[in-house]
Amino acid sequence: MSDKAYHITIVGGGITGLTAAFYLQKEMEAKGLPIRFELLEEKDRLGGKIKTWRHEGFVIEQGPDSFLERKTSAAQLAKDLGLEQELVRNSTGQAYIWHHDRLMPIPEGAVMGVPTKLMPFVTSELISWPGKIRAAADLFLPASKENGDISVGDFFRRRLGDEVIENLIQPLLSGVYSGDIDNLSLLASFPQFAQMEKQHRSLILAMKHSRPQSKVQGKPKGIFLTLKNGLETLVEGVESQLPANVFRKNTGVQELIKRESDGYTLVTKDGKRIETDAVLFTVPHAVAEPLLRPYTSVPSLPEAKPHMVATISMTFPEAAVDLRLEGTGYIVPRNSGAKITACTWAHRKWPHTTPAGKALLRCFVGKAKEQSFMQLTDEEIVEVAMRDLHKTMTLRQEPDFYRVTRLQNAIPYVVGHQAWAQDVSEKVGASLPGVILAGASYGGVGVPDCIDQGKKAVSQLIEMVLPGK
Repeated sequence: MSDKAYHITIVGGGITGLTAAFYLQKEMEAKGLPIRFELLEEKDRLGGKIKTWRHEGFVIEQGPDSFLERKTSAAQLAKDLGLEQELVRNSTGQAYIWHHDRLMPIPEGAVMGVPTKLMPFVTSELISWPGKIRAAADLFLPASKENGDISVGDFFRRRLGDEVIENLIQPLLSGVYSGDIDNLSLLASFPQFAQMEKQHRSLILAMKHSRPQSKVQGKPKGIFLTLKNGLETLVEGVESQLPANVFRKNTGVQELIKRESDGYTLVTKDGKRIETDAVLFTVPHAVAEPLLRPYTSVPSLPEAKPHMVATISMTFPEAAVDLRLEGTGYIVPRNSGAKITACTWAHRKWPHTTPAGKALLRCFVGKAKEQSFMQLTDEEIVEVAMRDLHKTMTLRQEPDFYRVTRLQNAIPYVVGHQAWAQDVSEKVGASLPGVILAGASYGGVGVPDCIDQGKKAVSQLIEMVLPGK
């Protein structure tokens, strides 16, 4: 092996890129690997969509607010950063669905909208009797013999019928993926459901079998984790533990040049040139694709139309908010007529985020086929949200303060995404050895999914530059 120090460039300072940088540094130190690397980030801050606003004692997330505990990589990253004591679990409580301008409880035992307990589903007013009878047909319907990708909507509609889809499953799943479930890829977004059908035939029986039974002091155990001072603590943890010269902020990439011998030259937007042996792109595909285009064709799926979503965080004196119901929030079906898609009573779900005597409401807007709110000002978006909130609770004053966060380019995984991602990976691997793509555009949008991709990329990079290591 040559004594040359291999140079790796990570493009993109979101959680995927930061994870790769952190674990690459750990591997280098543990194994004495002759590698140098740097991370380029076009903006003046790291973290991408993870952004926490700490203001007047509140901990307000402007992007994702938590991650699933069962996807262990995010909690493991916190532990590896020495932040294990900062992990906090969500408080559990009744969740509701907006139905005919009323909040109605999600039936007990409904897992991602699929009923696993008989009586709560039978007595629920969310579904009519014909809808309940149609959903029960899942117990007798055969499993599909198709192996190809279909939409999430088609899958659940075949198993449970239209009414359960519209009134339960669609609002629940849209909380994870903001796109239209009738275009959303089953295999790329929720492959576990396809696997459950194959193994158990009936989706209801499968979900009943897999339903977690864990309890804490007689109450259901929360399934989400975050950090006491916000998810951005992960970002700050990585940045603080790596050498400062690893990070080059305010540095976007203008061009990727494949050298005749080996390796690459990256031309930054301020005209500098970086010679490197390998490149890990963790930016959105819309940013990476033009850089790759001179060497290989890796277009996005034509149906994957980006759209905008927004979160509205509003604070009040607790006495000014009459929620009328116990619980942690509600979700909104797309056929409800409301503009918001969900509202979390964050001071109940995450008590650590809110000072005593205060309330924190976090609302969401942005439907795939309804983007008119993009033209509104922050003040107008808050007015829209407040009009909807007044239909379900009493708010005795305007917010003490609020923050509207718009997230651009929310691209759902449409049918065929998995095959497309595989095709992209193969084309890039064949045309651009030493170049890897990872991140939310490819292998999962959740925080743990992105962390998993960053860790996998480290293994790939080390194998590329130092075979056998």
